[in-house]
Amino acid sequence: MKRVIPISIAVSAVVATLGAAAAVASPMLPTLPVGALSYTVNVNSPTGAPGDVFYTTGMSAAAVLPNIPLPAAQPSNVIATKTGQAIWRYTPPNGQGVSNFRTQTYQGRKVLTWWQGTSVGGHGTGEDVISDGRRIIRTLTPGDGLTSDVHEFRLVSGGRALITSYRPVTADLRSIGGPANGTMYDCIASVVDVASGRVISRWDARQHVPITDTESAKTPGDAAFDPFHMNSIALDPAGNLIISMRNTSAVYDVNPSTGVINWQLGGKHPTLRADAGVEFAFQHDAEFVGPNEITLFNDNSSGADTRGLSSAEAIHIDAAHHHATLVHNFTHPAGLVSFAMGNVQTLPNGDEFVGWGMAPHISEFDRAGRLVYDASLPLGSYRAFLDTWP
Repeated sequence: MKRVIPISIAVSAVVATLGAAAAVASPMLPTLPVGALSYTVNVNSPTGAPGDVFYTTGMSAAAVLPNIPLPAAQPSNVIATKTGQAIWRYTPPNGQGVSNFRTQTYQGRKVLTWWQGTSVGGHGTGEDVISDGRRIIRTLTPGDGLTSDVHEFRLVSGGRALITSYRPVTADLRSIGGPANGTMYDCIASVVDVASGRVISRWDARQHVPITDTESAKTPGDAAFDPFHMNSIALDPAGNLIISMRNTSAVYDVNPSTGVINWQLGGKHPTLRADAGVEFAFQHDAEFVGPNEITLFNDNSSGADTRGLSSAEAIHIDAAHHHATLVHNFTHPAGLVSFAMGNVQTLPNGDEFVGWGMAPHISEFDRAGRLVYDASLPLGSYRAFLDTWP
C-alpha cells in the first residue's frame, strides 16, 4: 500500500536526503521535487504564445528518486489554460500511471497520445495510447515480448512510431565494478509501423555503446543496473535516429538500417568537437528543430552528481566538420536544478516551452531568453507542452 504523508514531512525528508547526497558529490543542491500546493501561475506575460498547457499530475514512472517518501497524488493527463484552469482530464485505472502526454498527428488528424502503465526503477512497463479525446482508438507496444517504456512514443512520417523499451539481460559487469554474472537493463529503440504493429527496425544500446561509458553514480549489485537510460528518440533531417541516453550524458545520431553511430555529442567518447558553452549532463529530450540545430533539456544533475544549473539548450550541429557550437542556453531565474525528466518544445513563434521535470515548474522563454510564462506544480511533470485542443 502506498504511504500517504503530509507535504511538509515530505519536504523535510527530501531536504535531508538530497542534502546528504550533495554534500558528498557537489555543493549545489537539486531543486526540491515537491512544489506548490496546486498549479500556481507566477508569470503570464501577454507577449507569450497562445495555447493551453498539456502536462501530467502524480509521480511519473520516469522519475529517478532517492529513497525518500513523497506525497501521494492521483496520476492524470491534464489540459489546462495558461491561467491554470483544467479543461480536460484523463485519469487511468487504479494502479496505473500516465506520462508523456501531448498532441500528435495520426492518419492525418490531431490526436492525444500518452504512455500508460506501471513504474519499474526509473522507467516504465506498459503501452502507448492514441486517443481522439473521447475514446482510445489505438494502443501500441514494440512487439517481440517488449513493453513500451515511459520515455518515448513519437509519431513520425510514414505512419511510424519511435518507442523506447528496457530489457533486463545478464551481463559481465566487472569492467564497472560489478559481478561477472550481473543483471543490467539494455535499452532498445524501436521503429514500428503503427497500423500493423510490425517492427521496421530496432537499435540495441548494448551492441553499440560500451557499458564503461556509463556515468551512473550507482554501483552494480543485486538490482538490475541501468548503464544507459535511454530517454528520447527523434529523427534527424536525413531520417536517422537521434537518441538521448541520460546515464552516458550523450546524444547519438544512429543509422536505423545498419545501427552504426554516425556521430556522438557529449559523453566520454564524443566524435563532435564542442565549442565553449556546449556542456550538458544527464540530459533529456534531444531533437532537431532545424536542418542543423538540436535542442535538449540539460538536467545537469543526477541527484547524487550535480554539475550546474538545469537549462534549455540549443546547439548547432556541423556533422560534416565534426563540430558543435552553442546557440543559446536558457536557465530559470530561480536557479532550478532538475535531477530527472524535462523537455524543450520550440513553439511556432520561436519561443521555447520548457518542462523542468523533477523541479516542479513549467516555463516559456521568448527568443531573447526572457521568461514570459512560469507556473509551479505540486510535483514535476515528465514533459510539458503548449498546444491547442481539439
